[in-house]
This record gives sequence, C-alpha cells and structure tokens, in this order.
Amino acid sequence: MLGAIGLDDVQEAAYRAMVGLGAAEVGDLADRLGLTEENTGRVLRHLEGHGLVAQSSARPSRWVAAPPAVALSALLTRRRDDLDRAEVAAAVLTAEFRAEATEPAVHDLVEVVTGARAVAQRFLQIQFGARSEVCALVTGDPVAVAGMDNDAEEDAALRGVAYRVVLERDVLNRQGNAVELSAALDRGERVRVVDRVPTKLVVVDGTLAMVPLARHRAEPAALVVHASGLLESLTGLFESVWRQAMPLRLDPSGTAVADPGNLPDRTDLQILSLLLAGLTDSSAAKQLGLGLRTVQRRVKRLMEIAGVTTRLQLGWHAYERGWVARTD
Repeated sequence: MLGAIGLDDVQEAAYRAMVGLGAAEVGDLADRLGLTEENTGRVLRHLEGHGLVAQSSARPSRWVAAPPAVALSALLTRRRDDLDRAEVAAAVLTAEFRAEATEPAVHDLVEVVTGARAVAQRFLQIQFGARSEVCALVTGDPVAVAGMDNDAEEDAALRGVAYRVVLERDVLNRQGNAVELSAALDRGERVRVVDRVPTKLVVVDGTLAMVPLARHRAEPAALVVHASGLLESLTGLFESVWRQAMPLRLDPSGTAVADPGNLPDRTDLQILSLLLAGLTDSSAAKQLGLGLRTVQRRVKRLMEIAGVTTRLQLGWHAYERGWVARTD
C-alpha cells in the first residue's frame, strides 16, 4: 500500500507496527517483525530518513512513530512535487526532440522487436500509450501475443480511448474467448468478424503500428512502424478489412454473435441505386413511395454499416461490395 512513497513490504510492516505501538525498543520490534536487531535497526533508520519515526534522545534504543496524518501527507506532497517536475521535464524533452527531429531519419521510422517477451511488452506499451483510438486485426493463430489485452483495454476505456477490432472467425470458436468478447462489447468496443484477416496488426492513434514479421523465424519478432508511407498503407489495410467485416453483437443470453442482419435489405439497395443514378433524396423517396426522412435515415445507416463518412465513399463501397452493379 505504501510502495508509492518508497517503502518495501518490510519497511511498511515496521511502520504499521510502530503506529500501533506508538513507541518501541529495537529488540521488541525485532521480535514482532521476526527480524534480527541489526536488520530492524536498518529498517528504522530508513523510516527515519522518510520522517516516519524518530529515535528517542533519552533512550537511543527506543523509537517513536511520527503521526501518519502529518508524516505521510508530507511524503505524498513531496511525491506529487517530484511527479510535477518530471512531467515538466518530459514536456521540455519532447519539445526538444520535436525541434531536433522534425524529419526523422529513415532508420528511425521502423523498429524491430525480437523475442516473445519483448514483443508482448512492446504490444502492451503501445496500447497503454493510446490517446484516442486503437484499431486491431486479430488472427486465430497468435504469435507471442494472444489477441488484445483485457487490462490494457479496460485502462483505455477509462481514458476514453475507442477500440475497433476485426477478428478472424476462428477466434470466435476458441475456448474462453466468449466471456472476453462479451466484456469488450459491454465496454462499447466496436468488434467485427471476417473469415480470415491478412495479418495481425495494431494501429494506435493513426501514428504508430505494430505488425509481426514472418512466422518462419526462430523466435517471434515484430515491426513497430512510425508515421510514414508504410504506416498509411497499414492503416489503409485495416480500413479495408473493417469495411468488409460483419459486426458482432450481444444476443439475449449475453453471447457475442455475428450480426448478419446488419446488411442492406432490398429497400436499401433500391435507394442506393437511385441515388447513384443521380436522383435526390426527395426524388428517390417519391419514386419508392417512402418518406424523405425514411430515405435519409436508411442512407445514414448504410454509411454506418460501410464505416464511411461521405456519400461519395458510400457509393464506392457499394460498388466494391457488390451491393449495386455498375452500369457502364
């Protein structure tokens, strides 16, 4: 509990014992802690350095506990001040780095991480550093890192970070994943599924990506890609897979299932065909015997399904997915 202010378990136990006793001889405290008097003396001197205990001037072997409300408050204030100074120093160093490296060298745009432990650690570091969005492709054959990490995702959710995840269908069938998927959907994560994803991939805030290297290597390895044309390509790969994937939802029993119903119906396709032929929303509504607001609502829903933000993008997506046929 007091590790944040620099105490280990033995030192914390000693201080708690001193608080309970008010004052104690070194020998008595040593018996209570199960330590030698020599080790107990070292622990007390460490606590004295933190202002938590004081040696009696009348009896050098007797120590007195400082009131927690005073002593701990002072330590916490000192720690907060240290953190504030560290934050300022980090901001200064970041500014200096940007000033010196506005155009990073080519070899700085990609870093190679080797070894299962190093890959897993870098993967978590990237997630915990996310500020706005994490996009991920998750395969059914994980290498070094098995899918996403619950702790990282929960931490991100608390910080307002959005998640978009595309799962390979085999992931849905893997034992133990149902509970994790349900928890992810409950956190508001957007999860979709496809039969197969091209590669495992994580893109964070559109500024950093991680992708595994070839699987035939003797040990797992991955590339961490910084802002560059390669990062733009990896981001485009994710968006392409995302558009083709089928959304997951929670069924009444709380189980995550693919939602085939979240696809255009016959009326949606009729509206799309008319709009792509050049008709306005109002004209399309009249021709189909629908209300204008109904047409607009259906178009908005189609844009959400396609994962696009403009009608031009929706038209391109409709052609690519075969929702409508080209007439030329």
